[in-house]
Amino acid sequence: MPELPEVEVVRRGLVNWVRGRTITAVEVLDPRSIRRHALGAEDFAGNLEGARVLDVVRRGKFLWLPLADTAGTDDAGTATGAAPPSVALMAHLGMSGQLLMQDAAVADEKHLKIRLRLSPAAGMPEQLRFVDQRIFGGLFLTSLVPTPDGGPGGLAEMPLPLIAEEAAHIARDPLDPHFSFEEFFRRLRARKTGLKRAFLDQGLVSGIGNIYADEALWLAKLHYARPTDTLRRSEALRVLDAARQVMTDALAAGGTSFDSLYVNVNGASGYFERSLNAYGREGQECRRCAAAGLVSLMKREQFMNRSSYTCPVCQPRPRNGRW
Repeated sequence: MPELPEVEVVRRGLVNWVRGRTITAVEVLDPRSIRRHALGAEDFAGNLEGARVLDVVRRGKFLWLPLADTAGTDDAGTATGAAPPSVALMAHLGMSGQLLMQDAAVADEKHLKIRLRLSPAAGMPEQLRFVDQRIFGGLFLTSLVPTPDGGPGGLAEMPLPLIAEEAAHIARDPLDPHFSFEEFFRRLRARKTGLKRAFLDQGLVSGIGNIYADEALWLAKLHYARPTDTLRRSEALRVLDAARQVMTDALAAGGTSFDSLYVNVNGASGYFERSLNAYGREGQECRRCAAAGLVSLMKREQFMNRSSYTCPVCQPRPRNGRW
């Protein structure tokens, strides 16, 4: 499953290609990929054709494209008049969804599900294709609603205080400039649960998945079972800063790719997996301990139907640990 850095890589690539362009035609090649659009393929295409893409926005792992009718935008694709955009195209990548920019001359991908044709732009591909081998993802239209805190809905080129309705329930992520550490720490301390379980709760902090949670906890020298109500302020800040660091490093590497199904909009895979210090390293030496002349092998434990990877020396399990 793509995590925050992977989705942000897609957002950064996509915005350079689609912002300001008009969707001129829509082909739904597999209705299963628009199953979240209850009114079906004809309504989906009818509402998209003629719409101009204003931006590409991300909060956590959610990605959406605010849309405006071409009559309500200027030549740069910016909304004009008093009315803000009210509709967005939501993209859910699922396990294997890919958003690819392609020239019309490029042969269709084997698992192509949806094709959006875009208005001409010099030196830019004509098509945005949604490819999905496992069909857990999809595209659908959604309403934009005011953000609960009045701030921008998420990371975007031109932030607006609007958020896709399906993403309105999730918290801001650590890379969001409007993320509030004070609010995060207050809510974290009020819980009686384990630290990793709290980190995976998208209502507390969004975008941190299983891989990056393990990496952040390793970097912060904290065990996943550490009770949240015992965390000191400095420890909470340390693990949050660690999450920011590992995700920023992953962004620089293009994301973490464990198979060919995750790619960016140009079809390239990420390489951060080569830099992982915890996740997937069961039985291998802890790099930090090895650097200090200590012998310690990384350990894997079952956690919420997943796995957690820790170093038993520099991430000791707390006596009063919680899941």
